[in-house]
Amino acid sequence: MTAPPFRKVLIANRGEIALRIARTCREMGIATVAVYSTADRDAAFVAFADEAVHIGPAAPRRSYLSMPGPIEAALRCGADAVHPGYGFLSEDPDFAVVCAGNGLTFIGPRPEVMASVGDKAKVRELMRDAGLPVLPGSDGAVPTAADAERLAAEIGYPVVVKAAAGGGGRGIGVARSAKDLPRVYRETVALARSVFGNGEVYLERYLERARHVEVQVLGDEAGNVVHLGERDCSLQRRNQKLVEEAPSPGLSDRIRAELGMYAVAGAKAVGYTGAGTMEFLVDDRGRVTFMELNARIQVEHPVTEALTGIDLIREQIRIAAGLPLAVKQEDVRLTGAAIECRVNAEDPDRGFLPTPGRLDVFNVPGGPWTRVDSGFAPGDTVPPYYDSLLAKLIVWAPTRAEAIARAERALGEFTVSGPGVATTIPLLRRLVTHPVFAAGEHTTRFVEELLDGRS
Repeated sequence: MTAPPFRKVLIANRGEIALRIARTCREMGIATVAVYSTADRDAAFVAFADEAVHIGPAAPRRSYLSMPGPIEAALRCGADAVHPGYGFLSEDPDFAVVCAGNGLTFIGPRPEVMASVGDKAKVRELMRDAGLPVLPGSDGAVPTAADAERLAAEIGYPVVVKAAAGGGGRGIGVARSAKDLPRVYRETVALARSVFGNGEVYLERYLERARHVEVQVLGDEAGNVVHLGERDCSLQRRNQKLVEEAPSPGLSDRIRAELGMYAVAGAKAVGYTGAGTMEFLVDDRGRVTFMELNARIQVEHPVTEALTGIDLIREQIRIAAGLPLAVKQEDVRLTGAAIECRVNAEDPDRGFLPTPGRLDVFNVPGGPWTRVDSGFAPGDTVPPYYDSLLAKLIVWAPTRAEAIARAERALGEFTVSGPGVATTIPLLRRLVTHPVFAAGEHTTRFVEELLDGRS
């Protein structure tokens, strides 16, 4: 048996992604260390890991977002690598630097690459220089509202104001007229300062009718980069994804080829290593434009795994250990169709208000080609301190129509209840059975229009 690339990995995260990483590590013969806050003391990911270390109180800034906790835990337990998952410290180049300074391998891209792609305004320029199409917009950050007004008048409304340090769909505001822009600029700057600690923003032309399509890439230390096809993430509300699928419906072979070519070229241009996601917009005329590069594993990575049979966490770990990619581009095979539904503890009827509480009933679906990634079980409590994701339901089928039917069936089996707990399951069933989705004609505006009664 081949020796594992690392002896012990600390997982600097929580919930379903921590459990997901730990499972692959166990299959690879790698011991795991979980870190947990007081609120997560009895969580499934804590019980599953080989070791667990308490790192602080429930508040994320005093536990999962505080660098000393996971670093000290890794050193105390003798870990030789750290996997950051997604969110929290996963895209913080300073965390990667601190890991390296303490002799720990950070399972992700190099710090300098993370820093360069973490500034959304700068990475836009890097991608343009690499030959990728970008939307009309600013060259770098826009320092004042007056500058934003002058630029918006040149590129035309509507425009989108984006936080340069943003991510996860936050720090984005749309101005549809000159009257709206000062308010949108002011609000986006304020949110960027409070959430990301950086008030810089940039401008782009806003596409009213577009598909949000992203491409999974893998890159190794030798400079080899492959793409694993695209995912469609157009079903979203307030820039938060609800349903993802692969492949993206309704794209021509030409557009798919362009997406793959641009994704590989962009990743190579910045020297990307590990698993990353190149995000694009595809307008109603089939024109592709670059949006951003996410330097981490994505929440929706299982749909790509379902189509390719490639364990993306395993690849992240191998690449971080200096091993070459396990697959060449010509070896990548995309089979069938996969759909992921994010089940959140939120109430869509009350503006998606989070609904933490005790889970008296938590019955997940089963059946052929049905996967559920979750960190919860019956009797657990959903804490109010973190993201409201309860589970990810992933289905695969030979055709998209069969995958939709399987998703609807599985959502019908998914039962969750508890005092005050509401979920997005009813909305998800409504989305996957809607004729517009079935026809593959949805855009990023579809959910908003559906909830407003316009679809």
